[in-house]
Amino acid sequence: MSLEETIVMLNEQVISKMTAQAGANVSILLSGNANQMESAIVDMLTNFMLALIILFLLMTALFKSPKDSLLVLMVMPLAVAGGVIGLNILNIFTYQSLDLLTMIGFIILLGLVVNNAILLVDQTRVAEREGVATVDAVAQAIRVRARPVYMSTLTSLFGMLPLMLIPGVGSEIYRGLAAVIVGGMAISAIFTLVLFPCLLQLSQKKLSTPNQSSPSQSDPITSPTSTVSNS
Repeated sequence: MSLEETIVMLNEQVISKMTAQAGANVSILLSGNANQMESAIVDMLTNFMLALIILFLLMTALFKSPKDSLLVLMVMPLAVAGGVIGLNILNIFTYQSLDLLTMIGFIILLGLVVNNAILLVDQTRVAEREGVATVDAVAQAIRVRARPVYMSTLTSLFGMLPLMLIPGVGSEIYRGLAAVIVGGMAISAIFTLVLFPCLLQLSQKKLSTPNQSSPSQSDPITSPTSTVSNS
């Protein structure tokens, strides 16, 4: 039984009954590993937000565009959702709590899922600087970078599947971490190749087109010439 299950059981079955019998002037608190577990969860959430901010600043410095950095970070919500889906699917077959290693899996996922989006954004911007239209640049980026995206995703998936599927002594320790990475990488790969190109096209920079000149400005002004007839 994990520490999280033990805390839930104590709160529901033991502490609630003890509090009801002791009265309103008595408070019961869990200390030791239970208290450390709550503080560790808060610290892990703080570390996740700090890693997100550092990643945004690094990509902004590399791309020299906060908008491109935000585009890359758009893969994170679906990756986190994929990690949660992976945990739920795993809980159908065996119970897996949201322990510290599982939460570390979300931080590892933060560094893995952005790689594919960075490849597409960089290839698209390079093609645009060469004069290619945005729609053609996005299509070219998918053609060029699809194979590296498949390779990086499949290596991560097949590298984590043994930790998630193969039983053994101590396998339950890393099972949650593997489920988060497998679910997040699978969902983010689908998003990167299907929906992310649409975001790249929506973020197309409006090219400043020269204003069409009026007919009076485009046509040479011809002044009427008077003809003088000698009578």
